[in-house]
Amino acid sequence: MVNASTVQKLRDIHCSAMAEELEAQMRNPNIYAPMGFEDRLARIVDAESERRRKAKLQRYIKSADFDLSTACIEDIEYLLERKLDKAQILRFATCEFIDAGHNIVLKGASGSGKSYIAQAIGNAACRKFKKVKYIRMPALLDELATAKATGEFRDTIKSYQKLDLLIIDEWLIRCLEKQESYDLLEIVDARSNAESGGSMILCTQYNDDEWYERIDPEAAEGSPISEAVMDRIINNSEEVMIESRTSMRKRHGIAG
Repeated sequence: MVNASTVQKLRDIHCSAMAEELEAQMRNPNIYAPMGFEDRLARIVDAESERRRKAKLQRYIKSADFDLSTACIEDIEYLLERKLDKAQILRFATCEFIDAGHNIVLKGASGSGKSYIAQAIGNAACRKFKKVKYIRMPALLDELATAKATGEFRDTIKSYQKLDLLIIDEWLIRCLEKQESYDLLEIVDARSNAESGGSMILCTQYNDDEWYERIDPEAAEGSPISEAVMDRIINNSEEVMIESRTSMRKRHGIAG
């Protein structure tokens, strides 16, 4: 049959959703026969388009390396004690801050839910097909050190520059060594000059005035490195303070 041959040809050219929809129409002639050719064709094309859209989304989410790939804006809890501005969070979910090249700094104690909110926003960005990367700061510093040792430092910096959104968790969780401060400046500077706008989300337990010494603890008085890093971030960022008397991990029975 011509239709059976067409189905196989669709599978051969990797249009499996179109093939499945055509088979469904072939199995149910009473339902589809009254429909016009254009309507039936539109259903076939829509099926393939939706399948490819979902596959593309999964690729974007996978490449983001989320710890919590299921984190979503809809599941953020607006408990009174957290003092979260729901309108602000929903605005972040539109990803307008990425289009404008702005940063977000999420502040709060350990267990306050910073990571979840950051990844929920990152997930929303993936759904708009933005290139996102989630990484903890210790892992980022290790990656940069390894890249420098293997001669791949410039390529690594360029890969971070191409992202639409970089999420750095555990920002300044420990004081940096001198070389790490310089490496961090390379990333931040590349992001601030990125064609994508260079947006970042930083999750931290520390206030801005504590960043200075944590970036360059060896500085006796002034620190050009600290000033350069902070200037590229703080002056172009929106701060969210997450209050919480109870750890969200403990609240949801999450270990670690």
